[in-house]
Amino acid sequence: MNKSTLALAVAVGVLAQQAGAAGFIEDSKATLGLRNFYINTDNRDSDAGTAKVKANGVQSKNEEWGQGFDLRFTSGYTQGTVGFGIDAIGLLGVRLDTGGGTNGATSTSYGGTVFPSESNGKAVDNFSSLGLTAKAKISQTELKLGTLQPKLPVIVTNDGRLLPQTFQGGQITSNEIKDLTLVGGQIEHAKGRNSSNNEELSIAGANAHTAAGRDSNKFIYGGGDYKITKDLTAQYYYGNLEDFYKQHFLGLVHNWSIGPGVLKSDFRYFNSRNDGANGHDSAYFTTGDYGTGITKGKVDNNLYSGLFLYSVAGHTFGGGYQVSNGNSDFPWLNQGDGSSAYLTTDSQIAKFARAGERTWQARYAFDFAKVGVPGLTAGMVYLRGDNIDTTGKVGAAQTSVNATGRSEWERDLTLAYVVQEGPLKNLGLTWKNAMWRNDIPGQRDQDENRLIVSYSIPLL
Repeated sequence: MNKSTLALAVAVGVLAQQAGAAGFIEDSKATLGLRNFYINTDNRDSDAGTAKVKANGVQSKNEEWGQGFDLRFTSGYTQGTVGFGIDAIGLLGVRLDTGGGTNGATSTSYGGTVFPSESNGKAVDNFSSLGLTAKAKISQTELKLGTLQPKLPVIVTNDGRLLPQTFQGGQITSNEIKDLTLVGGQIEHAKGRNSSNNEELSIAGANAHTAAGRDSNKFIYGGGDYKITKDLTAQYYYGNLEDFYKQHFLGLVHNWSIGPGVLKSDFRYFNSRNDGANGHDSAYFTTGDYGTGITKGKVDNNLYSGLFLYSVAGHTFGGGYQVSNGNSDFPWLNQGDGSSAYLTTDSQIAKFARAGERTWQARYAFDFAKVGVPGLTAGMVYLRGDNIDTTGKVGAAQTSVNATGRSEWERDLTLAYVVQEGPLKNLGLTWKNAMWRNDIPGQRDQDENRLIVSYSIPLL
């Protein structure tokens, strides 16, 4: 039994003795979230060649459709100097269709785009999991042990498919000092958005699902947000995935009222370096630019970004720029089954954080409530990255050479509507469309559509 599991068992035992205490029941909440999710990805030909299924195992068409159920219970706290509580999350995904076998499973993955796969590559009929979190609170400090879904600069839970990603570990959050939030924790396992199983942790290039992959069961993190003024917030966070990388983050967010609108400025800086085995063992190496014929190496990355958003009368106009310096791509927790990184360029398909990459972006969004249609929103994002340094085959007839100066671009469209009243109040309808083009060795262009219908039912 690992340390977090033992601690959870002890906490649940203490809680069982006090579950009837006032506050635990009265402040409890339960909701059932429903998500109907359809995704269709067209992997088009680019540098990878012209065959229907390429050497890297990527199918030309990926298509899946399913119904997700997300049942959550959040308790209150027992009375006393130290209050105890427990949270639970039950997840179930039911397959409706996988496009006749085009579920996106490859030889290096254990699942498709949405569902886990059986040994023959066929998507399973359903998959499920149960997560429990014991919690304790004293004053303005809260400790959680068990299933976590942190959303911090150095660790971000992904919720971009039918069911969300979850982590296993412990986290403490303190708000004892006015305007200062402190967070610290340790993560030992992750459960992918297309899985029922907890896996150990890894990064791109060393994913444990590959034949030579390696992993770690220790990611420690900590940091805080300080509200300098009501409009200015500073952040510092640190993350360390044992045997892979150490990462420092600095952030500054400012809101400035200008004329009839508000200008939001979001500045981010990441410094990432190798840790332990990643510094000398090739099995732990990550992706990037390391010379002719050598595609992986030590973590070595500095990433800077700035994003500016001006909101006025329902319109939001935005622009930003990001620079990824160093020999490696930007590292983040990535088991190879879909993950998120705290980047202004983390988009529907790509992340725009490869070695040497320079990315600019333009954004626009509109809230139709300003013209009498509350609940309807639309948005567009365009990103273009160039100066990418990588190693690999450029063109089918060429030999392996350094592929410096590569580029990519992505255009994302989103249209969403939430029913505002009547028996279907809060029913959400979303369409997401993305187009990604590139000349990166071994990568295929993509077009993707997602259709999402969501609804939340309060039970308590």
